[in-house]
Amino acid sequence: MYSEKVMDHFQNPRNVGEIQDASGTGTVGNAKCGDIMRIYLDIDDDQIIRDVKFKTFGCGAAVATSSMATELVKGKSVQEAMQVTNKAVMEALDGLPPVKVHCSLLAEEAIHAALWDYAQKNHIQIEGLKPPKSDISEGEEEEEY
Repeated sequence: MYSEKVMDHFQNPRNVGEIQDASGTGTVGNAKCGDIMRIYLDIDDDQIIRDVKFKTFGCGAAVATSSMATELVKGKSVQEAMQVTNKAVMEALDGLPPVKVHCSLLAEEAIHAALWDYAQKNHIQIEGLKPPKSDISEGEEEEEY
């Protein structure tokens, strides 16, 4: 069901924790499944992500996608971090079951929310960055039962 990479990042998550006085912090959740993800970024004067940490409340796939997302943006420029999509996170984990794809979307949105916070604090614009959604189920059509 889960790839070896997903299991590894779930059992041995990278970059867990928080960064005091982070350059940017982003928190997003999914009301439908109850997952909540918070990403902390430490960005230097050259707009390079020096450090990144996360705290996630959720299923194993949410923890694994958080861990992989932090690995994908660490050491990258702000603009490079903007290119980390949910698809990139899924590919780096060798895939996710269809019912867990929303976890990778949560990771992408949490990174963007942290970048948004950084941009707001520094009065800058990051090309392509949109205001974050606090709940990634926003805009999804309600499922009929």
